Amino acid sequence: MASRKEIGEKIKVARKNLGYTQKTVSERSGVHKTTISEMENGHFKGSFDLFEKVLNCVSLQFDVVPTKYRFPSWDEIEFLFKEDDE
Repeated sequence: MASRKEIGEKIKVARKNLGYTQKTVSERSGVHKTTISEMENGHFKGSFDLFEKVLNCVSLQFDVVPTKYRFPSWDEIEFLFKEDDE
């Protein structure tokens, strides 16, 4: 799943590609401009409903997909179990 920061970056790129300012998105979505700024900066911790309003405004949507697991590399495993006195 994308992080809040990644979602915010995608919102910002889509908004700019449409030639919208944060104020334009605010007016069209009904979401306060400060909240849009928080979203774009990865700091928004509010409701899914507000995210959805902004995403719709910039022609994006959430996509629910199966979780992708990533196995750690050998170097990562060695680092995790490394003795402290080495």
